[in-house]
Amino acid sequence: FKIGTGSTAWNSLAYATASPLTTKGDLYTYGTADTRLAVGSNGETLVADSSATTGLRWQGNFAAGKNKIINGDYAIWQRGTSFSLSVADEYTADRMKVGTGTGGAATVTRESFTPGTAPVAGYESAFFLNINQTTSGTSAADHHSQYIEDVRTFAGQTITVSIWAKVSTGTHSITPQAVQRFGSGGSSPVSTSGTAWTLTTTWTRFSSTINVPSVSGKTIGTGSSLQIRLDAGTTGTKQFSYWGFQVEAGSVATAFQTATGTLAGELAACQRYYWRSVTGQSASRFSCNNGSFTTTTNAFVVIQFPTQMRTTASSVDYGGTLGLWDFNSDITVTAVALTATAQSPLCALLTVTVASGGTQYRPVQLEAKADSNAYIGFSAEL
Repeated sequence: FKIGTGSTAWNSLAYATASPLTTKGDLYTYGTADTRLAVGSNGETLVADSSATTGLRWQGNFAAGKNKIINGDYAIWQRGTSFSLSVADEYTADRMKVGTGTGGAATVTRESFTPGTAPVAGYESAFFLNINQTTSGTSAADHHSQYIEDVRTFAGQTITVSIWAKVSTGTHSITPQAVQRFGSGGSSPVSTSGTAWTLTTTWTRFSSTINVPSVSGKTIGTGSSLQIRLDAGTTGTKQFSYWGFQVEAGSVATAFQTATGTLAGELAACQRYYWRSVTGQSASRFSCNNGSFTTTTNAFVVIQFPTQMRTTASSVDYGGTLGLWDFNSDITVTAVALTATAQSPLCALLTVTVASGGTQYRPVQLEAKADSNAYIGFSAEL
């Protein structure tokens, strides 16, 4: 074209090429030329990366705190690594309950991933949960669940429940549920189901959205919770494997992350609800405990918890051979019980009984007596 009537030279005009964008959510970016950055996967976030062609890339949302399931990678197993169940509901891996259904029986075990075979590339988790249903329940459903503290959690919101799972043979349907439990003295439970999943023999990530009802008008009692439950119905004798249990706000399953983002954080979060002291050695003191004989057969012992528990311990469990060391001799323990008063979320006051041999007012410490497998545990579970 020419500019003005007196111009004798022709000038060229650059014009824009067609847009490189092709798909909803694509971004118009620039590297050495106008470039299309394809839309990321659901739940991913955009980050700056100078090594990328356009200086931008998508990556999974690994933010800690989004997942309300504690121990979702099944790394913490304070109670043991193998359980034989014939009860309606029992804790296995930390914070995880398994129910066999009425009349059912199951073995729950911690299983190890072969290196390089974990279901998520780039996330080499060590363990997964295996449920071997040896006898199917009848009038109640077999299930796997976690109780999240406070029924107000996610109330009136849309949540997404996700997990990697498989079954040993054939296929089987699992229905995710959110059960609002209003605690002692509270309203009756309210259960809301998501879309059922069909498990196969291959590790697959399943997800389902659930609209959690409001708690408006409800009475909230003591110890309320939101139970996230994976209901298997009646299962026959199948084996179920689970890893990467997550529940988060919103309608998209984002990249799996543990509740705290660190192993130390997950352990501390688990110990808010249950803590077990294991010395791993014979004739070794349990953590942070001191006391004294009150009579020749009874002693008071205070054990300090490593983290503040949800509430005062509701029960104590122990195993192996325990002893009271009075700085002179090691006296075999016959019974341990929580003292009726003076409990705290920070420590427990125990009444420890021996058959004989105590000296009134002599100081003592609770120990594993010639038994490296001895333990003592405290529960403040929901």
